Amino acid sequence: MGKIAVVVSLFAVLFFSAGCQGGPGNAPAPRSNAEISQAISSGKKTVVFFMNPAGIPCGQQNEILKKLYQDRGGNFNVAYASAIRPEDEKAFYDYGIRSLPSLVLVDSSGNISRHFPPGIQSYETLAQALDSVR
Repeated sequence: MGKIAVVVSLFAVLFFSAGCQGGPGNAPAPRSNAEISQAISSGKKTVVFFMNPAGIPCGQQNEILKKLYQDRGGNFNVAYASAIRPEDEKAFYDYGIRSLPSLVLVDSSGNISRHFPPGIQSYETLAQALDSVR
């Protein structure tokens, strides 16, 4: 019984720490495909958008991102990883994405700043997140 408790405790710690990605100072963001690599290398904040182009929620999230990008005068990048492009498969694995739409914010130094929960993120949420990182 004692060994089971230790194994369960270790699993809980690993699971919790894996789910807590997104704080400042995390590891460098993976540069899984050319688009993501180029966006991160620019020195601007980057929103990595994991999407299915045919999905309605993904389309709604894309409209929010486009409006924010336009309103902010392009002061950040949006890099797309599509569920239907085989060359983007590695990005989904590298970032641990399992649900769509999903967004990851990368700061201007190329470090992961925040993993957003899957689902549509509001304009206000994204604007606040962009304002909170360098």
